Amino acid sequence: MAQFIPLAERIVEAVLEINPATASYVGDHRFDDQLPDLSTGGMAAQVAMLRDAGDALAEVDADALDPPERVDHAVLSALVERGLFEATEVRGHEWDPLEHNPAPLLYALIARPFAPPEERLTSLAGRLAAVPDALATARATLRDCPRVHVETAVGQFAGAAALVREEVPGLLAAAPALDGTVAPLAEAAATALDDFAGWLRSRVDSSDRDPRLGRRLWEARLWHTLDTELSAAQVLARAQANLERATEEIRAAAAELVGGPASDDTVRRALAHLAAEHPDNETIVDLAKVTLDETTEFVRAHDLVTLVDDPCEIRQMPEFARGVAVAYCDSPGPLETADVPTFYCIAPTPADWPAERVESFYREYNAHMIRNLTVHEAMPGHFLQLAHSRRYRGSTRVRALGHSGPFVEGWAVYTEELMAGAGFGGLPIRMQQLKMQLRMSINAILDQLVHCADMPEADAMALMTGPGFQEEGEAAGKWRRALLTSTQLSTYFVGYTEVAELVAARPPGTPLRAWHDAMLAHGSPPPRHLRTLLASS
Repeated sequence: MAQFIPLAERIVEAVLEINPATASYVGDHRFDDQLPDLSTGGMAAQVAMLRDAGDALAEVDADALDPPERVDHAVLSALVERGLFEATEVRGHEWDPLEHNPAPLLYALIARPFAPPEERLTSLAGRLAAVPDALATARATLRDCPRVHVETAVGQFAGAAALVREEVPGLLAAAPALDGTVAPLAEAAATALDDFAGWLRSRVDSSDRDPRLGRRLWEARLWHTLDTELSAAQVLARAQANLERATEEIRAAAAELVGGPASDDTVRRALAHLAAEHPDNETIVDLAKVTLDETTEFVRAHDLVTLVDDPCEIRQMPEFARGVAVAYCDSPGPLETADVPTFYCIAPTPADWPAERVESFYREYNAHMIRNLTVHEAMPGHFLQLAHSRRYRGSTRVRALGHSGPFVEGWAVYTEELMAGAGFGGLPIRMQQLKMQLRMSINAILDQLVHCADMPEADAMALMTGPGFQEEGEAAGKWRRALLTSTQLSTYFVGYTEVAELVAARPPGTPLRAWHDAMLAHGSPPPRHLRTLLASS
C-alpha cells in the first residue's frame, strides 16, 4: 500500500496536467487557462502517458492492498484503459466535432463563482486566446464525420459564440480593468466559433459516415463504459425482461388511475389524462423550482437519506449544450474547495419548432413528469448523490477522477422508484416512474440494436412510441441521442439493476436511511466495487 498511494497520486497528477478539461470538471483550477490539445502531437503525448501509467499499475500486487486502495487500483486501472481505448480505438476526436466544443470549459469559468471575477477572467482570457488555434486543429483533424454529429455541432457551436458574446460582458462588468485585455479575445473567439459553425454547416450534406459503431467496437466500449461483470447479451436479455415487467405494472397502475382493463389502451388514456397538465417554455423552469422544494421536503419527512445544505440552482440549459438530453445536473467537481452551486439545467424547445411539436414535447414533459425528472436530476438523485460523493476523502484522489456513470445514473433511477414507492405524488408520479422504467429498458435495447444490429429508424420509433408509450417528439430526440452517444444509454438500466441489488443487500436491522448514506459515502465507484467497500466497512 505504501508504494501504491504515491504511484496513484503521480498518475492522477499526470492525468490532470495533460487534460485541462478533466481537471476543470473535477474542480482543480490550476489549468483553467488551457484547452485540451487534440492535435496529433497532443494525442500522442496522452497515449504515451496512459501506457506508462498502465504498465506501472500492472506491477502493483493489488491483492495485497487494503479494500479501499484495492478499489482505487481497479478504478484507476479502468480509467487508464478506457482513456487508451478511446484515444486509439474509437478516436472520436477525428470524426466527432462535438469533442472539440470549448463552450463547457468557457461556461464553467463564467457561470460558477469559485473565485473572484478577476481570477476567473484571467483564466478565461487564456482559454479565449486558445479558441482560434483549437478550432484550426479541429478543421485539420476532423474527417469523415456522421451527419447527425455535424448537424448537432452546428447548433452547439453557434450557441458557443452566443455564450461568449452575451455572457463575458457581464463578468467583465465586475472587473472592468480587464476589459481591454479580455474583450478583444472574446470577440476573436466568438468570430472563430461562428466561422467554425459555418464550416460545419457547409459540410452537412457531405457528411455520410455511419454513426453506428458496429458490434466489435460497441461491445468493447460498453465494457469500458459499464465496468460490470455483465456481457452485452446479458444486458439485452435483462432489459427485455424488465420491459415486460414494467409493462404489466404500468397497465395495472393505469387501470387503478382511470378505470378499465389493464391494457395498453388504458395506459394511453391514463397518460393522455396526465399529459393535459403541462408547463410551457415560459413556465418550465419555475415549475422545476417548485418541484425541488417538494421533493426535498418529502425526502426529509420520510427520512430517506441525509440531506445537505449545498445550493442547487435551476436554469435554462445553455444553447451550446442542447441537442442531446432534455436535462442534466452540472455539479461542482469533487476537488472543488469553494462553496459553489450545482446547476440543474432544463432545455426549452428550440425556437424553430412548430407548435404541434412543442405541444408533443410538453405532453411528454408534463407537470408530473417534471416532478419525476427533478427526483432523478436533483433530489434525491444526482444533486444529492454527487454532493455526498464530493465529501468522500480517501488516501488518494483516484475516486475524484474515477466517476462511474452506471452508479451515478443507477442511483438516480433507483430514487425514482424509491420516491414513487414511498408515495410521492401518488398514482400520477407512479405512472411517470413506470413510464421511465419502460424508457430506461428501451434505452438499453435501442443502444445495442442500433449500433450492433443496424436497427432502422422506423423500427426504433415504433418501439419507443408503441411499447414505450413515448410522444413522437421524445422518440425522435432519443433516436438522435442513440446515434450521438453510443453506450451511454445503457448506463441507466445496468446501473439501476446493480444499485437495486445493493439496496436489497441491506443488512437486517439497518435503517434504510443509514444504508443509503453508506452507499453514498465512498465517492461514485462502479457498483461492483461499492459492494466490496460496503462489505469491508
